[in-house]
Amino acid sequence: MTDIDATFIEETVKASFPDTTVAILGAGKMGGLLLQAFLKNHLFAPEHLHATVQHEERSIALSAQYGVDVSTDNVAAAKASDLILLGVKPIQVKDVVQQIRPALRPKKLLISFAASVKTRAIEEAAGMDIAVIRAMPNTPSMLGAGIAALCRGRFVTDEQMALASRVFESIGRTVFVDEKHMDAVTGLSASGPAFIYIILESLAEAGVKVGLPRDIATLLAAQTTYGAARMVLETGYHPALLKDAVTTPAGCTIDGILELEEGGLRVTLIKAVMRAAERAKELAEG
Repeated sequence: MTDIDATFIEETVKASFPDTTVAILGAGKMGGLLLQAFLKNHLFAPEHLHATVQHEERSIALSAQYGVDVSTDNVAAAKASDLILLGVKPIQVKDVVQQIRPALRPKKLLISFAASVKTRAIEEAAGMDIAVIRAMPNTPSMLGAGIAALCRGRFVTDEQMALASRVFESIGRTVFVDEKHMDAVTGLSASGPAFIYIILESLAEAGVKVGLPRDIATLLAAQTTYGAARMVLETGYHPALLKDAVTTPAGCTIDGILELEEGGLRVTLIKAVMRAAERAKELAEG
């Protein structure tokens, strides 16, 4: 076992929620990420964590790696847990909820991070008045730098929303939105990293074009993007104000901005988010 693995199963630090039992049904990319974050941040006690995967070999490997119960039995994991996270593919959510229905009780909390699956659909699949929270995280969660939007179903308490927020704060930030805005969230923060990568790649290519080595150009572009984002988050200033602070009269930056405006970058990005949001709505409507 590596030193990194050992940090996941360390039990000397008391968990933030020592009595809460948790099931992650589908410990794939995001589910596995949350499992690691729970252990690393001592959010839940390891003996109260349960996870499921599709294949027995994978369950044995993950159980050995993290020191928690990992199986292929969704019903058993759900039965043993107060908080149930649904990490399966969107097309599988309703079937999994119906599968675990015998293990569900109105006091349990279901959190789904499957795109486009509405809270009411999960409630109906459960066949009872049960608390359902829908989450939309994004891929920078891999580095603890993600953001997840959370919306509540009809039977969710404020205490349950606070718990859900703590769950996703283990991999980044959280915001609360009404469910009607979840498609917009998908278009902006879930699809957004791909748009940013294209911008970053383009900046790096521009650096190469003006004579920089590719590795230095990529580093300059990436750190500049990171730093600019931190400036917005940590100062609280509007991006336009920060842009103006860089843009001196008759300087270099204003000439570059003119090229961006003439090339339609602003409108193109707005349209990209709109189209991604529209596609998310189409998927939600089936």
